[in-house]
Amino acid sequence: MNKDLKKSWIKIPKWILEIIYNPKIFPNWEVHDYVKDGANCQVFAYEILKFNWKKVPDLRSSEMWADNKISFEVHDFEKLDLIFFNNSTESYWAHVWLYIWNNKVIHNTNKTWWVEIWDLEEFRKYEDYQFILWWKRFF
Repeated sequence: MNKDLKKSWIKIPKWILEIIYNPKIFPNWEVHDYVKDGANCQVFAYEILKFNWKKVPDLRSSEMWADNKISFEVHDFEKLDLIFFNNSTESYWAHVWLYIWNNKVIHNTNKTWWVEIWDLEEFRKYEDYQFILWWKRFF
């Protein structure tokens, strides 16, 4: 994992990499000790974006999809783009990953409960990630 992060040039502090997956900690949650309590994939991705000087509100996946004031849909891949996956074409409860470089994404996943870096093709193995719904980039 460290090799992929170094190549990406994205700044990710060690404490963010220690956030375990917790589906109960989602955007707008009152808990702020993510290392101790964990966080869902959206909060994890948002914390990396915030650390890299992006202004990110605490929106749920369906709210982020509807947003066009601070983000926009893209069809090419750049570092720090959000990628939304789901087991259907619905945006509600979509899984959020962060693009880091060379078809690699970072996520704290419900498959291992830890932070993972996967190639985009890795998603085909899992029913929950069969549909790439969209990519979003922040202004």
